[in-house]
Amino acid sequence: MAETTTSSGSRSWLATLGPFIGLLAVIGVFALLTDTPDQYLSVRNFRIVVAQTVIVALGAIGMTMIIVSGGIDLSVGSVIALTGVVTAIAIRDGASPLMAVVYSVLAGGLVGVLNGLLITRLRVIPFIATLGTLGMARGVAKWIAGQQTVNVPPTWVNEMAVTFPQPEWLIVAPGVWLSVALAVLVALVLRYTVFGRRVFAIGSNEAAARACGIAVDRLKIWIYGLAGLLFGLSGVMQMSRLRQGDPTVAIGTELDIIAAVVIGGGSLSGGVGTILGSMIGATIMAVLRNGSQQMGWPNYIQEIIIGAIIVIAVAVDGWRSRRP
Repeated sequence: MAETTTSSGSRSWLATLGPFIGLLAVIGVFALLTDTPDQYLSVRNFRIVVAQTVIVALGAIGMTMIIVSGGIDLSVGSVIALTGVVTAIAIRDGASPLMAVVYSVLAGGLVGVLNGLLITRLRVIPFIATLGTLGMARGVAKWIAGQQTVNVPPTWVNEMAVTFPQPEWLIVAPGVWLSVALAVLVALVLRYTVFGRRVFAIGSNEAAARACGIAVDRLKIWIYGLAGLLFGLSGVMQMSRLRQGDPTVAIGTELDIIAAVVIGGGSLSGGVGTILGSMIGATIMAVLRNGSQQMGWPNYIQEIIIGAIIVIAVAVDGWRSRRP
């Protein structure tokens, strides 16, 4: 019994510290490989990395809720493209910047609710349901954009994901501070509310959760809907970075977001995951891309590295869950 308790405690510490160790390891590797480690480790590069983290970080917050509940969402990249286009069209057509953001966030939430309904009402497995909405959301984005980019006039929305914000005392982009605030909020909700405990319950054992009287189907719709709101906000940040709505962007972003959650300690089997871990995972993804760019590696090298990391992270998760 003592050995089992010690083993469980060790795994808990490993799961908590693992993402931090991984982040430090990635930073250390690129600092050694680059010809200018002082520039790589500079405050300027730090600001670039955190600005690049925003889109994946917001998506990872929503994806954490979904994965903890035992689901998956492959449509997030297309939702980001769709909501970025919605933001751009709304601003272009005269809506206030605030309302444009609201429309986009609600559009993301609508796709999330659709995913939840497909999964709970039609009993389509999450992988297939969200694979279908991936294509649907991308198609709608191209349709409403007229299969071209949508340019927008300058507004404060364009400044949400800039690398060097004004005023300078913000230090990092406003979107970074918004991501941190939302991460703290969702982490508290998952940890201290009935909703959060039920999310973990259905991910750990859905049958037992139903037996305890939890309205599982309704809860899943809420989870996918709330995650969709966050994906919509991520789309706003995508538009802010590009300064235009582009229906062809964010292809493959869902892999970065899922990888961020898994690297951060989330389990694809459900019932395990933390917002803090996912944020560290999102930062690792940004550091990987930033370091690869500084090394001058082509994009396919980045894709190979990220693909390998996903496989390793899932393998480690499987090994961890099989251990007594």
